[in-house]
Amino acid sequence: MAQGYLTTHVLDTARGCPAANLTITLFRIEGETRVQLAEMTTNADGRTDSPILPADQFAVGVYELLFQAGAYLDAIGTPPEKPRFLDVVPIRFGISDAEAHYHVPLLLSAYGMSTYRGS
Repeated sequence: MAQGYLTTHVLDTARGCPAANLTITLFRIEGETRVQLAEMTTNADGRTDSPILPADQFAVGVYELLFQAGAYLDAIGTPPEKPRFLDVVPIRFGISDAEAHYHVPLLLSAYGMSTYRGS
């Protein structure tokens, strides 16, 4: 039986390139509680160096990825706002198939974001 895993990818749509050095935190949602499972930083390709939720920890449930967009935008020199329009970007999603690969990318700019279930 195959075991699923979770990956992510961040693309800076304003600059047309991967979003490197962006911190991402993964939580499992258990009722009203968030349990932190991982924290990683994107590499030069805008991806994490390994699955953010590997096969040996993968399970059906509700999860949340927090993308530190504001810190990334500050680091690349995007003119700051007080407060920044997008700072921490949460994406809450469900995993219903314990044998599937779930890919949750973030398309990001200073004033917009989008996600989808990728492959």
